[in-house]
Amino acid sequence: MLPTRQWVIAPPRKTLVVGVADMVVSNDGSAEIVTYSLGSCLGVTVYDPVKKVGGMLHLMLPDSTIDAVKANTMPYMFVDTGVPRLFHAAYNLGADRSRLVVKVAGGAQLLDQQGIFNIGIRNLAALEKLIAQNGLRIHAADTGGLSSRTVRMDLTTGEVSVKTPAAKPYPL
Repeated sequence: MLPTRQWVIAPPRKTLVVGVADMVVSNDGSAEIVTYSLGSCLGVTVYDPVKKVGGMLHLMLPDSTIDAVKANTMPYMFVDTGVPRLFHAAYNLGADRSRLVVKVAGGAQLLDQQGIFNIGIRNLAALEKLIAQNGLRIHAADTGGLSSRTVRMDLTTGEVSVKTPAAKPYPL
């Protein structure tokens, strides 16, 4: 007689998708957060490993002063208006500033290979300045280059992975 096997079927993971100029923050450990097609845009993640609170922001531009109307209607589009909202949303779910792990990916020169506009570089510079001004640090980054990126965050572990068209997903 053959031994019987018992199979454990895990429920499917929830995928919380962050669109362009959008943000998602959650404490749902059964979920992952993902954003697709980061070119010159940045994907910024925060995670508190104690409270298991994580969030992701897909921002497009460094400075909201170029368009006050968009800054009001689409604050996640910009570094200076989106990043503070990301942190405050995580704090509202119980994250502690001293435990937050900050990671960033993107900032490629996808459509600007001659470096005329340098949007990716400017986005990263604005983010680094804002983070430093607030006494925080970026724990890991995968930025620049000429490839788009997809970024995923596991809300159970806080692990962040990056996928480019030419590579398998790799940890950030």
